[in-house]
Amino acid sequence: MFQAEQKLRQTGWFEKENPRQSIFLPSYFIGRNLVTNQEYQEFIQATNHQPPGISEVEYQQQGFLVHPYSKVKTFLWKKRNYPDGTAQHPVVLISVGDISAYASWKGKQTEATYRLPTAMEWVKAARGTDGRYFPWGNNWLDKGTNAAVSGLHYTSAIATFPLSRSVYGVEDMAGNVFEYTSSLENQGTHIVMKGCSWDDLPGFCRAAYQHTRPINSRHILFGFRLVKE
Repeated sequence: MFQAEQKLRQTGWFEKENPRQSIFLPSYFIGRNLVTNQEYQEFIQATNHQPPGISEVEYQQQGFLVHPYSKVKTFLWKKRNYPDGTAQHPVVLISVGDISAYASWKGKQTEATYRLPTAMEWVKAARGTDGRYFPWGNNWLDKGTNAAVSGLHYTSAIATFPLSRSVYGVEDMAGNVFEYTSSLENQGTHIVMKGCSWDDLPGFCRAAYQHTRPINSRHILFGFRLVKE
């Protein structure tokens, strides 16, 4: 384990992980890819829904800054247009309410029902039945995903890192962005986040790792994929 991760473990960063266990889940269809800027743009153009974003005041009020607002600005949409060159990057700066609206719209287009995966569904899609630490196995590989060691310091196009493809063919199951799930904690006020993001240490990229954020959060590290009923 990296020295930095040992220090984080001592301060309680990994305490929210569930104990190792075997759970049977019914069959489900999870999105192969994260929802992209281009896909989300189609939604806002069709519905006049607000584009992804957050003001500096709102960002400060969230309390978990992580990055200065100057970094947030590089992810902001201009009216209905995503940042140049990011059509296939995962959409960020969206809330659970935004996701619900997108899922409802998508369902009407395809005559299906869509929702966020539960935390357990996400873990199964990432770890397979052998409970591997990462999509590619149990040993960390620097080239495996878009995390801090990649040096990109930004989101990347979906499916850019083949090693992050799970045994089920689900892309980006480590790195790029944290992912919203439908699992709630703290009496429904906080939502469970899975995966890791483009600025995280290897320990956070293990499929077992999770943390929670207030349900109305919007951040440059948070994206989503959907499950089809």
